[in-house]
Amino acid sequence: MSSPHHEIHLESHIVEQLKQQGWLEGDHQAYDSARALYPEDVIGWIQDTQPDAWEKLRRVHGADAETTVLDRLVKTLASRTGGTLEVLRRGFSVAGAGTLAMSQAKPEDSRNETVTARYAANRLRVVRQLRYSLDNENAIDLVFFINGLPVATVEIKTDFTQSVEAAKQQYRVDRKPKSATTGRMEPLLSFRRGAVVHFALSDSEIHMTTKLAGESTFFLPFNRGYDGAAGNPPAMDGGSVAVVGNSQRPPAPEGEYPVSYFWNWILQKDNWLRIFHRFVLLERKEVEDAEGRVRYKETLIFPRYHQFEAVTTMMDAVREEGPGHQYLIQHSAGSGKTYTIAWTAHELIRMRKPEGEPSFDSVIVVTDRTVLD
Repeated sequence: MSSPHHEIHLESHIVEQLKQQGWLEGDHQAYDSARALYPEDVIGWIQDTQPDAWEKLRRVHGADAETTVLDRLVKTLASRTGGTLEVLRRGFSVAGAGTLAMSQAKPEDSRNETVTARYAANRLRVVRQLRYSLDNENAIDLVFFINGLPVATVEIKTDFTQSVEAAKQQYRVDRKPKSATTGRMEPLLSFRRGAVVHFALSDSEIHMTTKLAGESTFFLPFNRGYDGAAGNPPAMDGGSVAVVGNSQRPPAPEGEYPVSYFWNWILQKDNWLRIFHRFVLLERKEVEDAEGRVRYKETLIFPRYHQFEAVTTMMDAVREEGPGHQYLIQHSAGSGKTYTIAWTAHELIRMRKPEGEPSFDSVIVVTDRTVLD
């Protein structure tokens, strides 16, 4: 058994670090487990950023305006064409108010003051020990929200008593997307409908999955790598990364956790929102079974640490040095080179100069990778 004291210490440390970065800390009792939403932030975001639409809803629905919005949001999240990622990026429609946006991506330049203000209004919230089920008292150590939508969960273990493997096993055994008691789907843990990514975290390693499937749940490492191999640097090197430009992270304080890059850099507001608006994608592939029947397999792709760092480092170098330079990125076999290439191309074509003009008129990819689309 893992010592709760050590886990709680790490949990508290993460929350305090996030609060210093502008995150809000939530109360698990304010979470709506039936809807899998943090209603205060859903309504607050809409009221703050789309006051005209909210006033229309209030005139039409009166005291039922909040319930109407939340119920419609839940219906969209659960629909075949919806899901958390789709709603986060494209919003959802409500009769009488049109489409309500559920987040704002960071603008490529600062010319549009309205968009800049809406981006600043994004609410990032962390909730500790969140009881997510209507059937039991199971609690997840940390759940992250963007404007009331759950986007990530974290189970924490400490190497003092247990490794990251224990957190993975907890997801496989105790965090199943369907209730073993009633057979109902757990909305927070359901693929597409609930949190986009689930992290198994210890004080030395991080692994992730985008689909909980009981014993068959598959995790990928979210580690930085160390000395040319897997894992993370020791604690004293926990934040020291030599990279170019604005992506440079300050060294972690002496004694900081080896996984401190997770809350010091990945969960930093600009990076976290950028990941969900620019990197996460839903891949849909056609699959044919042994009898020739065709079906479609969907996979949520969340960038691994080395992919996000590679793209971010290159973009910062291009902004600082301008066009006309050459860069080399090395990925090992099976590390997601195709996605890194695609994300880099998309980021380059979006890049803007301070006056708003594109930095590049076109991006040409020369590759022998036939799967690149």
